[in-house]
Amino acid sequence: MLIRAVLILVILSSGILRGQTLHGVGSSFPYALFAEWFKDYHKVNSSVKLHYRTTGSGNGVDQFLAGKADFVATDTPLTNDQMSMARQKLGADILQIPMILTAVVPVYTITGVDAELKFTGTALSDIFLGKVTRWNDPEIADSNPNVNLPDEKIIVVHRSDPNDTTYMWTDFLSKVSTQWRAGPGKGLTVKWPVGLPAKGDDGVEDLVIGPEGRYDYLIDDLVRSVSNSIGYVQFHYAVDRKLPYGDVQNADGSFARAAESSILAEAASAAKSIPDAYRSSLADIPSEIGYPISSFTWILVPANLRDAAKTTAMADFLKWVLKDGQVSAEALHYVPLPPSIIDEATAQVAKLH
Repeated sequence: MLIRAVLILVILSSGILRGQTLHGVGSSFPYALFAEWFKDYHKVNSSVKLHYRTTGSGNGVDQFLAGKADFVATDTPLTNDQMSMARQKLGADILQIPMILTAVVPVYTITGVDAELKFTGTALSDIFLGKVTRWNDPEIADSNPNVNLPDEKIIVVHRSDPNDTTYMWTDFLSKVSTQWRAGPGKGLTVKWPVGLPAKGDDGVEDLVIGPEGRYDYLIDDLVRSVSNSIGYVQFHYAVDRKLPYGDVQNADGSFARAAESSILAEAASAAKSIPDAYRSSLADIPSEIGYPISSFTWILVPANLRDAAKTTAMADFLKWVLKDGQVSAEALHYVPLPPSIIDEATAQVAKLH
């Protein structure tokens, strides 16, 4: 009896039987997916509680580095300098583990037009630079010869709050336009040359026109009600809300429509051509059918959580996400990882100790 009692005390003190709570912060993009994952995983392992708070990637990374969260979700890859700083602050290696794929699409409404438009990278960058100002400009019309585009002014809408959707959009514009790269550049927020500013709500992709603008619409109201407007949203949001969105020319010169197959193709092409592709931007990667404004969503987590039971709980959850979690992701219009990237991600999870 004494030996049994001692064994129970050892197990309890080790945390094996103690429930674990994992706290996450970061991007609003995966909020709906995380909610589904947490619900599904609870059925598998009810001893682990998962909490996630949408803070935006920038604020999320700051809180993570301050030791206020066990992990952070981001659609923005960390640079080597940021990784080094994170190691110093947290006293451990930082693992950047891809969890899912996403994309950003141009959404629009145009008087008398219900076609799926095609956009070159030059057209999109020039629209958001304010150089292309009318819908029948040759930059747009030449890619859409069978569409009767009106001679109407383009109303540009962009996010004004720091967010991953803007980072992905401006990362692509920086890849395809030297003027954009030298001017606004890429970031969670940039100094926009033109357009109506819009703010996003936590956990959703809705754009609400801020105090500088005159409209008080969510993005789906905006694209449906304000004629001749263009903006950008996450792919899954456009599908869920049935928003009209355009095809974008990729690095191989083909016009690609955002879909599971084209987003997967972009990631697969990166995996073949870029070392450590699982840590890289996917914007404008050469691919015959790949959609060029694609990205991973990553979870950043210290390799050592300084608690054996918590580390085990985190590793088990991440392994589940990379296997069973990919199925529920697909059902919510998020895009599962290709097998080669899952292998890379699984190797990263194995480094948790």
